[in-house]
Amino acid sequence: MAKLFLILHVLAAVIAIGPIAVAASMFPAALRRAQAAPDDPGALATLRTLNRICRVYAAVGLAVPAFGFTTASALGVLGDAWLIVSIVLTAVAAAVLALLILPAQDGAVAAAGTPGFGLVAPARIAMLTGLFNVLWAAVTIVMIVRPGSTTGA
Repeated sequence: MAKLFLILHVLAAVIAIGPIAVAASMFPAALRRAQAAPDDPGALATLRTLNRICRVYAAVGLAVPAFGFTTASALGVLGDAWLIVSIVLTAVAAAVLALLILPAQDGAVAAAGTPGFGLVAPARIAMLTGLFNVLWAAVTIVMIVRPGSTTGA
């Protein structure tokens, strides 16, 4: 059963986190294009689509820790240091997404067509997205290397 939970955990991570990483990374460039051509309805549609992808897959991403905890419990590794580190990194990544990236994207989309649209900073959103992506890369590394793991796998 642990193998099934592990498969579901990894699939959920790939299917949910990958699209967020890509869409969020594309958002700042799309924002710059929309700011350069504020009358282009396609540019605004792109912003809305990228934001929606991030929001929907963030909700789907809740399956990642759910299957992760189930897998860890089945393997009996809930107290292992490598798992605790990955849980903390995952929580930080989720907080960056939920509290910083998504609100910044929402603000940019809402500002479109207003005089303040040009003041929305794509660089800040790009930086936050880079931080999110680095955190997920670190989680992936910890999950593969598992320093101090006694499972032998």
